Amino acid sequence: MSDLVTSSPDVLAASSPDSRRQLEALLEVNEAIAQHRDLQALFRDLRERLRTVVQFDFLALVLHDPARNVMRLHVLDAHHATEKVTGTELPVEGTPSGWVWQSQQTFVVADTTQDTRFPEFMQHLNREGVRSIAWLPLTSAQRRIGALAFGRHAPECITEAELQFMQRVASQVAVAVDNALNFETSQAYQHQLARERDRLRVLLEVNNILVTSRELPELFLGIVATLERVIHHDYTSLALFDPATGLLKIHALDFPGGQNLIGPEATVPLDASPAGRCFTSGQPAIFRGAELDRFPLEILRILRREGVETVCCVPLSTHGRIIGTLNLAARRAEAFPPEDVELLQQVAAQVAIAVENALAFKEIDALKNKLAEEKLYLEEEFRSEFNFEEIIGESPALKRALSQVELVAPAGTTVLILGETGTGKELIARAIHGLSPRRERTFVKVNCAAIPSGLLESELFGHERGAFTGAIAQKIGRFELADKGTLFLDEVGDIPLELQPKLLRVLQEQEFERIGSTRTVRVDVRLVAATNQDLARLVAGKAFRSDLYYRLNVFPIQAPALRERPEDVPLLVRYFVQKYSRQLNKSVEYIPADAMDALVHYSWPGNVRELENLIERAVLLSPGKNLRVPLAELKSAAPVAEGASPAAPLAPLAIAAPIPTLEEAERQHILRALRQTQWRIAGPRGAASLLGMKRTTLQARMRKLGIRRPV
Repeated sequence: MSDLVTSSPDVLAASSPDSRRQLEALLEVNEAIAQHRDLQALFRDLRERLRTVVQFDFLALVLHDPARNVMRLHVLDAHHATEKVTGTELPVEGTPSGWVWQSQQTFVVADTTQDTRFPEFMQHLNREGVRSIAWLPLTSAQRRIGALAFGRHAPECITEAELQFMQRVASQVAVAVDNALNFETSQAYQHQLARERDRLRVLLEVNNILVTSRELPELFLGIVATLERVIHHDYTSLALFDPATGLLKIHALDFPGGQNLIGPEATVPLDASPAGRCFTSGQPAIFRGAELDRFPLEILRILRREGVETVCCVPLSTHGRIIGTLNLAARRAEAFPPEDVELLQQVAAQVAIAVENALAFKEIDALKNKLAEEKLYLEEEFRSEFNFEEIIGESPALKRALSQVELVAPAGTTVLILGETGTGKELIARAIHGLSPRRERTFVKVNCAAIPSGLLESELFGHERGAFTGAIAQKIGRFELADKGTLFLDEVGDIPLELQPKLLRVLQEQEFERIGSTRTVRVDVRLVAATNQDLARLVAGKAFRSDLYYRLNVFPIQAPALRERPEDVPLLVRYFVQKYSRQLNKSVEYIPADAMDALVHYSWPGNVRELENLIERAVLLSPGKNLRVPLAELKSAAPVAEGASPAAPLAPLAIAAPIPTLEEAERQHILRALRQTQWRIAGPRGAASLLGMKRTTLQARMRKLGIRRPV
């Protein structure tokens, strides 16, 4: 092994420097290198200090990298350009530095052209002009660090004194390098801890945002503001999968400097977009440069024009399913290293839960609004003028209409009910709903003639907050209220022409958009329409769309007029008498035959509604058990509907006299009772008993009507 220490004994014959001068130089080296914590600064200072005490043409440090088990070269000085670049990795086996590190012995070569050990390495040194060289082990008290190498262009010129001095230098350098390496390691740990702290802080802040916010836009902006502090990026978006379209919809967007370049709620396909690829694979995906140009998307072309070079997409996964992607883009080509992607995955896991909750809360709020609207609607229904418990009648005309109801009700077919005003078209619509599979769901009615044309669209389809002046809150339309149920459009002939195409689309596609919204709402509604107009004549006059008419007129049902079923009049009269006797706290039990005969033979231009109103007044005016019908109101000259046969003559009952107001009629009725009882109010023979009311009630009515006993 002596040839490893020196290749020529003559080298040691050279005279050594003065020992005092070496000691001073050694102290200077020690003081210089002790001040450094940075490895590169240490190498620079070491090169300058050693040059003053040792003449060399080549100086290098070779440090062992335990992570990769290689020797890493650090060339400190070389008079000629060397092929070996600082940082070059050398194998432990087969190199002088590796042998020195393993054996902890000095290795000296007197002439690289003559040495047979490590021939490839010696040839390399020879090509770079290094003829003599020495490697000394660098070892601290804690570990083996590497080797210190110094050499000259001349062969056989390294003396024993220089070797001994460099060994002392190597021991000091080893300590300094070890300290610098430890400092670097501690700094790396501190940086890592700082990064971990920042990332944990990000996760905590994101979690706090998720807990305190239920609105998706507010939630998204909070996440963006938090991510910007730890991950450099220029564009952020949240894409959520829409099962109805099979596309990813951009629900939130943050693109400083380019807000107006990309429209809200843009959509991207799954098979031709970075976010779609990420969604389909369920794994994070990064696309750089030319990769982005392969996607035929306008949104990507916009981003590329704005200088975006890298796009990172992370899936939003919750409960075993992927609901969308979190997308970041940067103008730097090397953005989003693995540690950023790892953090984004952790953030995405939280965001996915929050987004799912936000969507759930939004759906719950929508359902609450819908239930509130249904409650208000049903309360209005209870207060409506139609409160028949059943359709009254046994006439052939009515039975024909009801047989059609029974036939069409189980199907989902659109029904058009035709008939004059007051014939009970709504009752037929309710019967269709009650006999259908939808009877457990809501029956919603809209009187198209009673709502101003400017508000009818909002009433039918709803609107978003701020859609127009006065829209201070979101409104659920009647079509949404009737989802899975039946919608009854009364007076459908009064729907404005400009609104008819939207109604036609709902009937054909079962989808629409609220006013002020771009989101399509899908519903399952059975439509029953009614009109007292001749729609075919309106179509001919260009006042009604023909395509809508044909779509409505799938199954027409004719509601018969009351004059077409006179045999039902007695049944209806008895029904209304019983109904209003209970409501008005009356005890009417008998209907005079002449009154009934007059009612049966009247033409009833107002149909059942007119009959009901008349019976209500009659019950109110009846003092006892007999029904007193105001026959003066029945005129033989009453107009008869077109096409109807004239009613039987009522000459004996038709009294040509002006019709008094209800208040005046009540006043005269009370006065007659008072005169008959000689103004006695209380008692068995008093006016209160005769009128069938309490004494206090009669006195209150007298005060209200200004009735006083004459002096």
